[in-house]
Amino acid sequence: LPGDSRTKIAFITYDSMIHFYSFQEGASQPQMLVVSDIDDVFIPMPENLLVNLNESKELVHDLLKILPKMFTHTMETQSALGPALQAAFKLVSSTGGRVAVFQTQLPSVGAGALKSREDPNQRASAKVSETIRSNRLITFLYLSGKEFIKKFVCVNLCLYMKEIIDGTNYSFNYRYSAGCIYYYPSYHQQHNPVQVEKFQKELKRYLTRKIGFEAVMRIRCTKGLSIHTFHGNFFVRSTDLLSLPNVNPDAGFAVQMSIEDNLTDMQVVSFQAALLYTSSKGERRIRVHTMCLPVVSSLADIYAGADVQAIIGLLANMGVDRSVSASLSDARDALVNAVIDSLSAYRSSVLSGQQPGLMTPSSLRLFPLFVLALLKQKAFRTGTSTRLDDRVYAMCQVKSQALVYLMLMVHPNLYRVDKLTDEFRLSDTSFVESPFLLQGAMNIGDKTIPQPPLLQLSVEKLSKDGAFLMDAGSVMFLWIGRNCEQTFLSQVLGVPSYAAIPQNMILR
Repeated sequence: LPGDSRTKIAFITYDSMIHFYSFQEGASQPQMLVVSDIDDVFIPMPENLLVNLNESKELVHDLLKILPKMFTHTMETQSALGPALQAAFKLVSSTGGRVAVFQTQLPSVGAGALKSREDPNQRASAKVSETIRSNRLITFLYLSGKEFIKKFVCVNLCLYMKEIIDGTNYSFNYRYSAGCIYYYPSYHQQHNPVQVEKFQKELKRYLTRKIGFEAVMRIRCTKGLSIHTFHGNFFVRSTDLLSLPNVNPDAGFAVQMSIEDNLTDMQVVSFQAALLYTSSKGERRIRVHTMCLPVVSSLADIYAGADVQAIIGLLANMGVDRSVSASLSDARDALVNAVIDSLSAYRSSVLSGQQPGLMTPSSLRLFPLFVLALLKQKAFRTGTSTRLDDRVYAMCQVKSQALVYLMLMVHPNLYRVDKLTDEFRLSDTSFVESPFLLQGAMNIGDKTIPQPPLLQLSVEKLSKDGAFLMDAGSVMFLWIGRNCEQTFLSQVLGVPSYAAIPQNMILR
């Protein structure tokens, strides 16, 4: 875990009541304290609930060992998530920190209780946006979210469920407190090993990644420009200041700018982002990033300098906002119109003379492809096959992920991995789309790591005698051809033949 000897930890479990755990010094095992009044939650004792991890490590280990068995035979079916969040807030409000919530069913009692509200027949209609925006509990959740922000407490959600859980309601807590959300539908320890493996890896990453506390981020720009909209998980304290109870390296933010004044007298404009935070070791630090861009008068220069990935990232965030404020169909139309308008302007204003076909600047050659891929994502695709919370979770990922992960989710990378060598030669690359996509091997220490070429996402690039890896950001897929070489199968997968590959194989 990040931090030092001052790191503190506490545990709370809940059903229709709240269970606290006391780690009293000298005790042989943790003691459970039960609070049955969920309408007026209180802390049952002032000490030994939030304890120093180093000093109470053995008791914490003991609790983690016995916790899976403690509620095995319980007959309780209620869930008081709202009161449990209030209890967690009271525990950590004096110091700040982060709260990890592991929720397996719909919150059903106490403040913040919810009811399933999805109509499967309306998943692809305009009413989806109304379903997302309907919030009977918005007052409680919004106000509790603001309290978390004031005390620099971050809420992170891990959701496992068999039925719909209203993730949009509780997004107030994690979104405004700069938290994150993990979603594992149909999670089962035995019957769904893929999601079990995914949860273990993501939990390890969540617990061990670097973290900053009590952070604020200010974004400035040259006079004549102004900040139009922020995208991400944060709370806006002023026009250019964001409050971030926690900040981590996996988070991403997008900022939409607008031109307010004439910039003809300027040669460059500047943008600066300053992040002030407390490290996990208690050091107050500041990180500043400054970027200068030239001011040009030619539209051709604007197109030449376009960053297509940044454009897609911003459009995806804007599309999520349009889906919530208007409708899913409006968001899809806006994404398509963004491509049409930009390429129409290029054809009419930059190109000299009419030329046949679809003409695009080199910087935007992949723009139509990326938008088509974005329209197929769960956040924006139509049809009744997409459950409401699957769509909401995808929208949350769009709003919070760093650009590199967002692009992998929209348009994964495809590699051929059964022909790796220490150094690629042109004679070895008959399967490569273009020699310009070749990358040499990486040398790290005394190890040589081959770098496979990047292939187009097309079935034409797959062959029965190869093995292909598709990196989609949060998950990777390995496609094995029926005639793949036996050497690769035995050395990489540990099987003698293609027929011996188990259908539910998980690669670690």
